[in-house]
Amino acid sequence: MKMHGLGNDFVVLDARAQGVALSPGLIMGIADRHKGIGFDQLAVIEAGTGDAHLTFYNSDGSTSAACGNATRCVARYLMDESGKARLHLSTARGDLYAVDAGEGLTSVNMGQPQLEWRDIPLAEEMDTLELPIEGGPSATGMGNPHCTFFVENAEAVPLEQFGPRYEHHPLYPERTNVQVASLVGDNHLRMRVWERGVGVTLASGSSSCATAVAAARRGLTGRQVRIDLDGGTLEVDWRDDGVWMTGATCHVASGVLTPEFLAGFA
Repeated sequence: MKMHGLGNDFVVLDARAQGVALSPGLIMGIADRHKGIGFDQLAVIEAGTGDAHLTFYNSDGSTSAACGNATRCVARYLMDESGKARLHLSTARGDLYAVDAGEGLTSVNMGQPQLEWRDIPLAEEMDTLELPIEGGPSATGMGNPHCTFFVENAEAVPLEQFGPRYEHHPLYPERTNVQVASLVGDNHLRMRVWERGVGVTLASGSSSCATAVAAARRGLTGRQVRIDLDGGTLEVDWRDDGVWMTGATCHVASGVLTPEFLAGFA
């Protein structure tokens, strides 16, 4: 299936009835927007202890423990399939819970943020609120690492050059997602994102959660914020039970990968 959440796009494979074998080469082949299908992340649905287990891959073939928008997309698909309004999903990040928020919107609890340096992880002990990097970004873990810069104008940052410079920063041994965010109103942020292993994306759920947490920790906003991304708007609410993210999803198409295509990766 091809799905997207605010333009953050995914290929989703339903492997509950039949398993799939995915090599890094095949993942990158499916990710190719000219010779494959194209995606920011690939998600695999498998049978799990709850309603399903989700595994995520980046377009460079690497794995990711969390992908908020893909989780919302899959949750909406499973809700429509089952008629349930609440789901229990397992991931490498841990157990996540999704609910039907009404009016076609889907909410997912991405769990508590990781704020200690070793959990994010960073290369050495330091204050995660303001890193010793030019611009003083904040570090946050949401099952994947994040580096959030608060700037005067997020639109003015040349993200194609800025993002990779910090994705591979030595303070982040597992690389990092990079966000630039501006405060544009009361509890209202404008954010753009560079995702590790992917590049510039129109939206990112885990990045939105990390940015909301960082903004609240720095006293820029409260714990409930609106975040405007290139592809649309997400509502993020950092509650006692975790960071909840709410927004729209779209199931674009369903189909099959042909033997001709798969033969190129045998």
